[in-house]
Amino acid sequence: MFQRILSKDLPRSRWLSGLLLLLVLALAFTPFIFPGVKPLNVAAKVLIFIVLVASFDLLLGYTGIVSFAHTMFFGIGAYGIAIATTRLGATWEALAVGLGASLLLSFVLALVVGLFSLRVRAIFFAMITLAVASAFLTLASQLHEFTGGEDGLSFKVPEILSPSYEFSEQPFLGVSLDGRLLCYYLLFVTAVVLFLALLRIVNSPFGRVLQAIRENEFRAEAIGYRVVVYRTTSSILSALFACMAGAMLALWLRYNGPDTSLSFEIMMDVLLIVVIGGMGTMYGAVVGAALFLVAQSYLQELLRMGSEAVVAWPMLSALLSPDRWLLWLGVLFVLSVYYFPTGVVGRLRQAALPTTAAPLR
Repeated sequence: MFQRILSKDLPRSRWLSGLLLLLVLALAFTPFIFPGVKPLNVAAKVLIFIVLVASFDLLLGYTGIVSFAHTMFFGIGAYGIAIATTRLGATWEALAVGLGASLLLSFVLALVVGLFSLRVRAIFFAMITLAVASAFLTLASQLHEFTGGEDGLSFKVPEILSPSYEFSEQPFLGVSLDGRLLCYYLLFVTAVVLFLALLRIVNSPFGRVLQAIRENEFRAEAIGYRVVVYRTTSSILSALFACMAGAMLALWLRYNGPDTSLSFEIMMDVLLIVVIGGMGTMYGAVVGAALFLVAQSYLQELLRMGSEAVVAWPMLSALLSPDRWLLWLGVLFVLSVYYFPTGVVGRLRQAALPTTAAPLR
């Protein structure tokens, strides 16, 4: 049963299985376990980034393609929802039109970039995708009539997904049964379905060919696989899933702007999460997104508590100042790379392998 759901790609580690089960349960019951607005926002962001990072890992970890245009497709999905609901109103039809248009645009752009650029090797392709992403960011910032420019677009969603819509006047387990809760579980179900779809793709014959291309492109081409076709298809699939993640972000925030979905900082966060979780492992997207975003969201509070606890030592208190949270986040990243060079998932899987017996002398 579980093997079929997970496309026969089991965690292969008791510790990893326990960690994944804990994360899934925590995300599923966040509204009831961690009450408040901030925990719910953090959990929703984790769900969105699981899809975004997993779609990027399809390119980087499984196909060996380094692309900096991934956030462009993320932004297209978000802008598709924002523009459609702004123009057509807060209806399900508007959401469908916005999502369909953004998926179509992502498909076309990914195909064009793939056909014209994937024949270019390594760093040159990365530079081309970076130029395309930068051009799209500039375009989104200047087309004020459509995108809202630097100010972005605020919009409404169908009433049933809005916080003001209440299904019951009586709370359940201390949680209000409103549209915000329904919106969160809509994101949860969508993230699970998209993640399982990606897991199925990488464990299919198509996914095996992608891994063969990653390991040795010339050998894969020599045995008859059309490498350009497979790389282009991988690029398109990755773009479509990133577009879906962007639509999820817009639906949750009910706002979108250049810094929200097209920022280069988002691309850097995605790269960090892939490295922390483990490249070439879809489960790395789940573990890496949860660890990174929770640390990013709560590190300042932990540093504030630590700084107040050691106020008697001014130098140590200043070192633990919340203003230095980026420094400590960098330290945590360096330590994670040092102790987990293959990512958390890779390390846990290696630890689960049986040790080789020493040779007889």
